[in-house]
Amino acid sequence: MFMNKSIRISFYIVLLLTANNFCFSQNKIVVFQSDFGLKDGAVSAMKGVAIGVSPELKLFDLTHEIPAYNIWEAAYRLEQTIPYWPLGTVFVSVVDPGVGTERKSVVLKTNSGQFIVTPDNGTLTLIAASAGIAEIREIDEAINRRKGSEKSYTFHGRDVYAYTAARLAAGVITFEQTGKVLPKEVVKIPYQQAVLENKKIKGTIAILDVQYGNIWTNIDGDLFKQLNVKIGDTVQVNIYHNKIKRYSGKMPYTETFGAVAKGKPLLYLNSLLQVSFALNQESFSKVHKIESGNEWTVEVSTVKKLSKFRE
Repeated sequence: MFMNKSIRISFYIVLLLTANNFCFSQNKIVVFQSDFGLKDGAVSAMKGVAIGVSPELKLFDLTHEIPAYNIWEAAYRLEQTIPYWPLGTVFVSVVDPGVGTERKSVVLKTNSGQFIVTPDNGTLTLIAASAGIAEIREIDEAINRRKGSEKSYTFHGRDVYAYTAARLAAGVITFEQTGKVLPKEVVKIPYQQAVLENKKIKGTIAILDVQYGNIWTNIDGDLFKQLNVKIGDTVQVNIYHNKIKRYSGKMPYTETFGAVAKGKPLLYLNSLLQVSFALNQESFSKVHKIESGNEWTVEVSTVKKLSKFRE
């Protein structure tokens, strides 16, 4: 027996809404990020609060080694990591130098089906741009705050964010119950977006590959290809801090570090397929005193083909 047209339309609407809700359903996974370090009990306290909400939660760490107060790095690590986690994962990011002030505590739902619980202080700058904002809500602390913590003003990571994230991930509350809906806007840290202008690519030094001192930019491989650079070509690299030139040099574009002699520079695409700079078996960052963040910018342009790399 066939459904009439109005019933079929209603059926498909319900099916679409059900599929949409499934995409954004929580999966009992909570991932923590902070600048707390692991020297004291702060991280353990947040996890204890979460497990207290539901022992069925699966708790993981993104990192707790963000440099103190470095909101930019918190923003980068979220963007670097979130795409690799299942839909419905709830992230807690606490790099909060303004704790206790008027900055908003929010939960952002991305278009890709993730939830991020964090202060709205710039932490969401990059992920809002790359993953998009499906909806953002301000945490209602009258409901979503750990009982007995009302007099505490300096540990919202434990009392508000971990508690709210755990309740959301465990299904104790829905996303709508976290708080009132806000405009689809977040506090943004200004930075140089990757662009091609006058045969030069400009971008930001997004982060350091801290273990090795390599320099990672926000210039993706597709944009870099627009320079028509091939493996073996030489590129000119200029690096600026607050518009003051801190490095200028030529280096080959290579696929591997070993394509140049030890201590020599190279341009390569990192594991995220973004333009990066390195010194083979040495730290580019330490040798040239280069750091990362929105105040650090870079320019890349072509020079000429390099006949051989080793010197």
